Amino acid sequence: MGSSNAVIAVVMAGAVMTGCAGTGGQSNPADPWEGYNRAVFSFNDTLDRYALKPVAQGYKYVTPEPVRDGVGNFFSNLGELGNLFNSVLQWKLTDAGVAGSRFLLNTTLGLGGILDPAARMGLNQQPEDFGQTLATWGVGQGPYIVWPFLGPSTVRDSAGFPVNWYLDPVTHVEEDKVRYSLRAVDVVNGRAALLEQEKLMQGDRYSFIRDAYLQRRQFLINDGKATEDPFASGNMDISDDDFSQ
Repeated sequence: MGSSNAVIAVVMAGAVMTGCAGTGGQSNPADPWEGYNRAVFSFNDTLDRYALKPVAQGYKYVTPEPVRDGVGNFFSNLGELGNLFNSVLQWKLTDAGVAGSRFLLNTTLGLGGILDPAARMGLNQQPEDFGQTLATWGVGQGPYIVWPFLGPSTVRDSAGFPVNWYLDPVTHVEEDKVRYSLRAVDVVNGRAALLEQEKLMQGDRYSFIRDAYLQRRQFLINDGKATEDPFASGNMDISDDDFSQ
């Protein structure tokens, strides 16, 4: 996703994919700016509750599920270009080949990416972004931070925003109306996909989303390999099943 509120939806996805594990409101050593972050989180959460979520609910009501799935596949297919670029930078040449193959197959046989025949061929997506690339290069994570509109991040992931934005094909659509429309559809469709899953969130929403974001990022950086996460509060266990699609 390449839009402001899209990041909020992505983080919610990370949260619900960790299941119903509670956080207990414990502090996290990766969150030294918690006071500021909670204030920004409250702003974003209010914006979501009164603006984005109602629109997503209406969209889901009037849009058939196959259409929503096709829209999600379309934007996911565009993301393969970023996956390809970052896989090369990380010397993951096999993953780069998979990303390139997925883009070619889904763009041609998949009707422009609306369908995902590559997955049926066993070519599964491996998300990569420039924040993960920086981590591979040894750049430290830095503190957790919540941005207005953009949502949860870290200092390292924030440094990757400009590159991720540039690699998003929608960024290069010259017609403003078309570009803004694509952004809006991406955000609303992504948010609609999370309406049911967000019910799994329990306890303090801020802590839940923060810990889920940090563990999700660690999971992606390590390509699903279990490692000791020094930044998590220690009461959320992850496994491959937690992040399966």
